[in-house]
Amino acid sequence: MRLGAYTVVRQEGGQLHRIVRFSNADFWAEVRHLIKGDLNKNDVTSRIIVPNTQTDSLVMPAASNEFPSVASSVASFRRWMPDRVLFTPAALEEPWGQQILARVQRLNLPVEELPRNRLTGLRGETERETYDIAKRTLAVVTAPASQFKLSPIPPSADWQFHLAEGCPAHCQYCYLAGSLQGPPVIRVYANLPQILANLGNYDQSSVPTSFEVSCYTDPLGIEHLTGSLAECIRYFGTREQGYLRWVSKFDAVDGLVDLPHNGHTRCRVSVNAAPISQRMEGGTASVAGRLQALRRLALPREQGGGNYPIGLVIAPIMPIEDWEDHYEQLFDQISEALDFNCDLTFELISHRFTPGSKEVLQSWYPHSKLEMDEEKRIIKRNKFGGIKYVYDTNTMKQLRQFLSSRFGTDFR
Repeated sequence: MRLGAYTVVRQEGGQLHRIVRFSNADFWAEVRHLIKGDLNKNDVTSRIIVPNTQTDSLVMPAASNEFPSVASSVASFRRWMPDRVLFTPAALEEPWGQQILARVQRLNLPVEELPRNRLTGLRGETERETYDIAKRTLAVVTAPASQFKLSPIPPSADWQFHLAEGCPAHCQYCYLAGSLQGPPVIRVYANLPQILANLGNYDQSSVPTSFEVSCYTDPLGIEHLTGSLAECIRYFGTREQGYLRWVSKFDAVDGLVDLPHNGHTRCRVSVNAAPISQRMEGGTASVAGRLQALRRLALPREQGGGNYPIGLVIAPIMPIEDWEDHYEQLFDQISEALDFNCDLTFELISHRFTPGSKEVLQSWYPHSKLEMDEEKRIIKRNKFGGIKYVYDTNTMKQLRQFLSSRFGTDFR
């Protein structure tokens, strides 16, 4: 069916944006292009990309009510729900483990009580099958003794600790690839109270001490299943010199807004240019959704916000085609979402990979378009002799100059 003219409107956070008008075009063909993100520059007066897994929707004017299925053509973002939840015997002995059990039962998720404190049955015949099984599994376990010996993590924070390991997102550049052993199952710790109590051994009463909790997981992505991030925020709200930091690609912050954080938790979201976030960050909230969540966390209490210190992590920065334009648009989005005075920090991280992470990522995402060509990179060694591949000096200089100029313009 052909229409003389029609309009597609992108909806973000209850607001309508980027009206795009078509004339004498095949309606369904263009909608399919939109959903796939294949819209060509010359097709419309203003480009719009609407991926399958984001919180966007297509809204048609009243004249097009005969096409009610259009709005449902793009799936809204949903919280991650595992296909199964495994509990070890030790986890069920913990009061916090029982609290997690009650949560997942209220969500009617299938629960398996394991006979031993060991995870099994997570491997498939191929690495890709193993990935699929593990990424659909939540395992509630107890943190081993090694987790109580914290490691420093400069420059992000003084120390890192963990409420979980493994992430429900499907980022094709995943930093965890090669860092964690075994299948990438999402493990959450049932002995959280003991983990938090241990932090007092590292909290210096005379000077501020910062703790990062999102090195090995996205804590907001599993918060509806665990409640552990909120418990961490409450704990740090009672500390005199202890400060919490976390980062996420998700946007479900309702349960965090009213917590008594006392200014001791910095909430951050990770964002990136549209071609990267839309094509390489599967299972996550849209960048627009993340920014609106961050805005809500930062707004003053009297405006319905959480009055938190906040931060933005722009990562991994990649010099993709037309990268200046795409990052320019990202900074415009940030400026629009955070158009008020707030306690805001930025962290900028360029893309890098190791031989081990490349091997793992290619087994997880065999059809990914992520550039990991060693010939286009230079080698950087750490103090232990390990190597990673980073962009060359000239590329890094161009990225740095552009980003520095934008900070001077928008975020003085």
